[in-house]
Amino acid sequence: MSASVPAASDLPLRAPEGPGREPRHTLVLVVVLAAVLMVSMDNSILNVALKTLAEPAPVGLGADHGRLQWAVDSYTLAYAGLLLGSGLMGDRVGHKKLLIAGIALFGVASALSANARTPDQLIGLRALMGVAGSLIMPATLAIISAVFPGERRTRALGIWTAVVGVAVALGPIIGGALLERFWWGAVFLVNVPVVLVTLVAMFFVLPDTRRSGTAPARRMDLPGIALSGLGLLGVVYGVIKAGELNDWTGRDAGVPLAAGLALLVTFVLWERHVSQPALDMRYFRERGFAAAATSLGVLYFTLVGGTFVITFYLQSVRGYGPLVTGVCVLPLAASLIIFAPRVPKLVTRFGVRAVCTSGLAVMAAGLIGLATVDRATSIWVFEAYLFVFGAGTAHVHPPSTGTIVSAMPAEESGAASAVNNTFRQVGASLGAAVLGSVLNAAYHTRIGPAVDGLGEGREGQASGSVAGTLQVADDLAAHGRDLQAHTVAQAAYGGFVQAMRITWVTAAVVVLVTTVIVYLVMPGRTADA
Repeated sequence: MSASVPAASDLPLRAPEGPGREPRHTLVLVVVLAAVLMVSMDNSILNVALKTLAEPAPVGLGADHGRLQWAVDSYTLAYAGLLLGSGLMGDRVGHKKLLIAGIALFGVASALSANARTPDQLIGLRALMGVAGSLIMPATLAIISAVFPGERRTRALGIWTAVVGVAVALGPIIGGALLERFWWGAVFLVNVPVVLVTLVAMFFVLPDTRRSGTAPARRMDLPGIALSGLGLLGVVYGVIKAGELNDWTGRDAGVPLAAGLALLVTFVLWERHVSQPALDMRYFRERGFAAAATSLGVLYFTLVGGTFVITFYLQSVRGYGPLVTGVCVLPLAASLIIFAPRVPKLVTRFGVRAVCTSGLAVMAAGLIGLATVDRATSIWVFEAYLFVFGAGTAHVHPPSTGTIVSAMPAEESGAASAVNNTFRQVGASLGAAVLGSVLNAAYHTRIGPAVDGLGEGREGQASGSVAGTLQVADDLAAHGRDLQAHTVAQAAYGGFVQAMRITWVTAAVVVLVTTVIVYLVMPGRTADA
């Protein structure tokens, strides 16, 4: 990182020294990774439960596409909006304290989410889980950075990334198995025993990383944190409303969208002039940092937004159960686990720019392949395209994360990990909002003619989501209107496939544009060295 960017302190974070510290490294890593696995797995578990939540009570909560988007985005918005603050707070008070507080809050919020009675209750409780997540994830990276020296730190961070990939695989399978036997709330309740065991282990195993010396800690940039969080909220809310209403210029969507963009511009201006910013904008003068942050954000934009689409395709269009759906997502996780550990060698040989741009191009190829599938496509073809997409993400995630973290001073490990996670979650929030809204708007346009004349109540239910349309078709069949039920069901399948293709193409265009930008902006191999 250029010397022109000031550090918050010249005194590094450190873990307590003493005899027996070396054998504790493995225990520290295991405990930290247990927290990472639980939080990461929770996101992928919810994706399998989306169709169930769209079913009417008592099976689900009767949530439409918009509410389901908010169930995903309320978590990621709270997470992204508070990450910068929690990272800085951890540097002040100790990351162990914040990690324990986050795990405890995550357990309480999970238990409450399992007993939500309405979609709006679930959305609020998911936001509380996002607050907990914002305390957990930066602390895990910061503790690893503080405890592990040199090459051991590199290996530990590699394992951290691999665990996220394992969570992608385990989440849908565990969630599917739970949904096969229990009600939807079990996908949240499963967190509670894990939280209890992890909390006990943390008290006895984790060191309390802290600043050495007596230098004052960095001040909290509360206005900057507030501006970034409110700006993201406005943008995501506007995008989701535009998808629900199929109208991007109306007051309901346009006003919050414009207000959110204005707040984010104000955030950038504020961060450029405040003495101790939450996110120092001068880091973006480093081309590698800016390109890596963009790559990471776009990766999660497509990964989270795409998973939202995959769930409905497999469960509503293909008719698979939750467990089979979880198994079908395995190629995505398998590609991450297979390729991610090999990426550091490729970076050493070819440089960050070559690996990142190649990974983005492979991601785009996988998305374009997914845009060709329909209801009759052999499932192995879908799995192959999913594997290709995952292989691309595996070559983008590690070098992007490493570039962001290494660009920031070592004494700001909490802030560095928070910045890394912020770009991930901002991308995830926008991915679920934008791609979900594209899917929702495209489906609403195509299903409208097929459900006209069904009555106001049925029309509203059928237009809300593909699961709602198929539920209306089942209701018509139960009342002896088989021909009309068949027509509505076929319109649902065809309308969703067309909307899905538009969504995949949109994601592919975003990734391809990012590929060109990263290639032009990111320094070459000589600069990496």
